[in-house]
Amino acid sequence: MDPGSALTLVRDDTVGCCDSASLTQPNLNEWLLVPRPPHQPAATCGTPGDLDLAVMDAEPATTGPAGLIARLRAKLTGGSSEASLTRRLAGTIFLIRVISAGLAYVSQVLLARWMGTSDYGIYVYVWTWVLLLGSMMDFGISASAQKIIPEYRAGGDHALLRGFLSGSRWLTFAVSTLTSLALAGIVRLLSPWIDPAEELPLYIGCMTLPAFVVANTQDGIARSHDWMQLGLMPQFIIRQALIIGITAVAFLLGFHLGAVAAMLASLGAVWIAMTGQMVVLNRKLADHIAPGPKAYDIRGWLAVSLPILLVESFYLLLSYTDVLVLQQFRPSDEVGVYFAVVKTLALVSFIHYAMSATTAHRFAEYNAGGDKARLSAYVAHAIAWTFWPSLAATTALLALGKPLLWLFGPQFVVGYDIMFIAAVGLVVRAAIGPVERLLNMLGEQKICALAYALAFVMNVVLCVALVPRFGGQGAAAATSVSLTFETVLLFWIVRQRLGLHVLAFGK
Repeated sequence: MDPGSALTLVRDDTVGCCDSASLTQPNLNEWLLVPRPPHQPAATCGTPGDLDLAVMDAEPATTGPAGLIARLRAKLTGGSSEASLTRRLAGTIFLIRVISAGLAYVSQVLLARWMGTSDYGIYVYVWTWVLLLGSMMDFGISASAQKIIPEYRAGGDHALLRGFLSGSRWLTFAVSTLTSLALAGIVRLLSPWIDPAEELPLYIGCMTLPAFVVANTQDGIARSHDWMQLGLMPQFIIRQALIIGITAVAFLLGFHLGAVAAMLASLGAVWIAMTGQMVVLNRKLADHIAPGPKAYDIRGWLAVSLPILLVESFYLLLSYTDVLVLQQFRPSDEVGVYFAVVKTLALVSFIHYAMSATTAHRFAEYNAGGDKARLSAYVAHAIAWTFWPSLAATTALLALGKPLLWLFGPQFVVGYDIMFIAAVGLVVRAAIGPVERLLNMLGEQKICALAYALAFVMNVVLCVALVPRFGGQGAAAATSVSLTFETVLLFWIVRQRLGLHVLAFGK
């Protein structure tokens, strides 16, 4: 579990032989696995630790206001150990992302003031390349770890498990190092056409990439063991705090804080956070996995990871298309207003991110165990706890939209109507929860990538058609329509391929 957490989860990785006739399930969204009471026989599973489907969130029968409060409390805190654990871990991830967003905002304000417009612009340009390339240079292994590790555990492939836990990090480090050297060579070749003030920061950015990529890989390994704080805090909290701290010390000591100094601070922060994460992760893994021989299936790892990389890549493209097209066709002030709207609504996407990060490896684990009833119940739980909080957050953000946009400046309030258009797509997408992770974890990553590719193409076409005439409203409408298309497509794929109902309501 998370470092310092006393949470534990008892489960039987061999579960899968329970008699479905002994199960009752009037409402799928209200069920999850809980331990069998001691007085019950072990039924057909035959082992003391087997789990059974039972009422996940039993609601009190009390009526009136007191009953409503009791039912709400039961929804938020009750249920089985796995349901409760999932909500706690998702809450932890959501909190980390919110704190990270706050730190990022503070760092942007401070760096902009300390560095000046020109140097800050260079730093943002280089750091954006680090974030974009670093997110893709692990070849999807950080995401596929949440599929590979549970499958190795369920199958008892301990040699392959040990090999993956070490080999995946060495593989991503080696490949990212070679790629970084190649990128540095490209910078050198293009130096006659690159602004001299950007050249050295770009070289420093290349030096940052290997540690950034290894940290992403370790994040995936930590999530697969429910160590969410260990996976996310080094990247989202510690790294950001180190950047602020190092640059603040340099500024107070009177050093010139230009783009080079800021990139050096970021370089140090990334390597320090990754190294600390590695030390803690290795210690925790040593306590959970006995030493022994290692086996490596690099071809198998890449066969799983590369299609997932395509999914992640198309997701990134889908996320940036509206802003990039808007920048080509409309004035910069409209782009700024639209970007403020997107950042304000980002809180909703944090909920989806939190549930995706928490549930992905469990999808793989339950599928490897062959327990479809258990998987179906857990999927329903994940979808419900993605959609309803997202709907509530969207409602709150729309209600507070004008004052929130005013924080960016009085001129940003004109984007309030764009919020409603953009919110439609977010709410519709939340209605099916983290099903892209479900498809990736159950071996359907290729068709999932195809769905994202089609949604991306639709978004580009609609943005090019609508943005020149309607500006930010057109970009928001194009994105919402594309997200709705993606949602319908993913719903149909899961229904056809997996036979699961993945909507937050209905049957």
